[in-house]
Amino acid sequence: MKYICSVCGYVYDEEAEGIPFDSLPDDWSCPMCKAPKSLFEKEEMKDEPSSSRKESVIDDDMEKLPAGVLAAIFSNLSRGAEKQYKEREKELFSVIASYFTASVPPVEDPSSSSISSLLEEDLSVLYPEIKERAGAVSDRGTLRVTVWGEKVSRIVSAILARYEKEGSAFLEDTEIWVCSICGFVYIGDTPPSICPVCKVPDWKFERIQGGAV
Repeated sequence: MKYICSVCGYVYDEEAEGIPFDSLPDDWSCPMCKAPKSLFEKEEMKDEPSSSRKESVIDDDMEKLPAGVLAAIFSNLSRGAEKQYKEREKELFSVIASYFTASVPPVEDPSSSSISSLLEEDLSVLYPEIKERAGAVSDRGTLRVTVWGEKVSRIVSAILARYEKEGSAFLEDTEIWVCSICGFVYIGDTPPSICPVCKVPDWKFERIQGGAV
């Protein structure tokens, strides 16, 4: 039996490893991205597109997006431009993102449990819906971004779960690294040589110090 990491795609082959996956200790983690054991899936149980999911209704009128959403959109556009080595576009998108970031109102409930609930909603509802819609019109760009977002959300959710269980102790004497392209979070002394999610080199990772880059 093979088990696949839902974050980076690493495959744990029981036959090759000689140890049943269920026999691995609970604190075992992915050797590539450090995702916990709980984020592995059996190979034959990978999700298939669902044709029975309820169709969502979208109003004909355009919606007014809040400042936080606009900040995220332009921040992602800036990172996309960076990956394509378009420095001018990167800077322009970054300026717009900063403007909207400064306009974001304070978060009503910034607790880790609240953030975990939002991430769970994204993983169970938002991402499956976006993937189905993008797949229906063969929008490969949206599918790629959605896959990245889903993987990053999974690892962040796992880190939050560990934080709620252990507190900040597991962050002592180590570093926190964030991929500047896809947002993947890695906890360790040095960043991975290649981002497990978007495959950019390690110099694209930024070290977080005292809550800031």
